[in-house]
Amino acid sequence: MSQQVSSPPKVSSPPAPNCIETAVTKQRELSWQVASNLFVSFRYAWCGISYAFQTQRNFRIHVGVGTLAIGLSVFLHLKPVEISVIGLTSGLVLALELLNTALESIVDLTVKQTYHELAKIAKDCAAGAVLISALVAVLVAGTLLLPPLLAFIFSVVQS
Repeated sequence: MSQQVSSPPKVSSPPAPNCIETAVTKQRELSWQVASNLFVSFRYAWCGISYAFQTQRNFRIHVGVGTLAIGLSVFLHLKPVEISVIGLTSGLVLALELLNTALESIVDLTVKQTYHELAKIAKDCAAGAVLISALVAVLVAGTLLLPPLLAFIFSVVQS
């Protein structure tokens, strides 16, 4: 018996992403392909961030709280390293929120939005990771922001 070797399928470069269409259709032809260039890769990443911002309430809350914390740290003239630590912890929360959204989407796709105990465990653990990172971010921001904030408030009240 001789085996016939078929030639690989012809593929074209992936289309440039349109954030809304990509998120809404939940389907992207040839999505398994590597992006044709770095710009396209960044556009795909931005589509993910845009999708999370538009559809995930908690992501928007984390963006707002992180922005407030960084703005307050600049206003209070914290040291650059302290501002960086607040920025890093805020960024970690946002990154984990994006991963949580991705994991929830994959689980929903896998179980076709029906209940499964393992799907619940996966989603709950991902949400728990976001919660832990958010609590750590609050602890870090509180530790760095509260002393100068209280000093500022007391100086305003005494004058």
